[in-house]
Amino acid sequence: MQIIKPEEVEITASIGSMPLFPKTIDIELTNGAKSTFKVEWPDISVKELLTSGELVVEGTIISQEFPSPLVKKRADPFIQRHIDGFYYFTGSHPEYDRIVLRRAKTIKGLSEAEEVVIWEKHKAGIMSEHIWAPELHYINNKWYIYYAAGDKDDVWAIRPYVLECSYENPLTGVWIEKGPINLAFQSFSLDATLFEHNGSRYLIWAQKVENDTISNLYIAKMRNPWSIENEQIRIATPEYEWEQYGFHVNEGAAVIKRNGHIFVSYSASATDDRYVMGLLSAKDDSDLLDPKSWYKTPQPVFVSSEETKKFGPGHNSFTMTEDGTADLLVYHARPYKKIVGNPLYDHNRHAYVQRLFWHSDGTPFFGVPGYELEDKVVTAKIIVR
Repeated sequence: MQIIKPEEVEITASIGSMPLFPKTIDIELTNGAKSTFKVEWPDISVKELLTSGELVVEGTIISQEFPSPLVKKRADPFIQRHIDGFYYFTGSHPEYDRIVLRRAKTIKGLSEAEEVVIWEKHKAGIMSEHIWAPELHYINNKWYIYYAAGDKDDVWAIRPYVLECSYENPLTGVWIEKGPINLAFQSFSLDATLFEHNGSRYLIWAQKVENDTISNLYIAKMRNPWSIENEQIRIATPEYEWEQYGFHVNEGAAVIKRNGHIFVSYSASATDDRYVMGLLSAKDDSDLLDPKSWYKTPQPVFVSSEETKKFGPGHNSFTMTEDGTADLLVYHARPYKKIVGNPLYDHNRHAYVQRLFWHSDGTPFFGVPGYELEDKVVTAKIIVR
């Protein structure tokens, strides 16, 4: 992606003293979207700073600072940045039979962090098949995992369930099954996520209607961390052609609150290279249980890229850089386009992390999966006095 050349950085240094270079710099793309990136500066000899004058050096903007992929074979990746200083990672295990967690002090560290199995599927009955898309949340000093599961006797009887852990460390704590979420009607349902707003907690999830053929997005207020209040409201249905390739799907919602709005990204269409991401938004002072409060962007916001060889990007989550200066997009994608058989059982959907950009109007710009910035040089003028 093309950037507008950053303005020259000006630094003042005392004679014989090393200058303090900025660790990050604000970058603007040619479409006006902005984010903050780390910069790598060259080493400077003290000899160059022994007399007054000016010195110009070139730094390099670090386009991708995280391993690519971050974690292999972990679809539906979810990263939680917690107050204990750790990043927590989970995602769908390729066997669809367990829930795993790992943690690290840095996002990069998640790539090599030890993975712990904290729960395994039942041998029969509910929660015995298709363990999908776990998310980790911290509510009222307890950990909760929201996940989807089927039944060996009916593998597509997918429903959302909740686990609870009261231990400080969720990797070593005991997890208690809180059971299924009390949805208003029973049908294929999955990908539950939650967020808090103005003192209330909301759940958003995907659920099929019309003989299990159309997957919509619903929202409801939560009574407690494992159940909703009676009313569930549909806020999105796959109405555009790009949401209907293979299947009519809206699923995999993720929430980020910025700039006076609540943004909900979601995934659409079949889980092959046609899988894309869309975007909903609502003003933060609107009634979130009113479908009219939600606006759907008419075009997808994140799609496959032949150039970067990232296909079917989707089911994302959001987190932040360690220094808190930039939002990050966490998503899965495959490194190839052609799939043999059912794409759900092609397990090479890897987890990736990259910068999320913001337009001047306050809306997010997702960019291209696996992008590289062009013209990554930034100059600094050192004034030695």
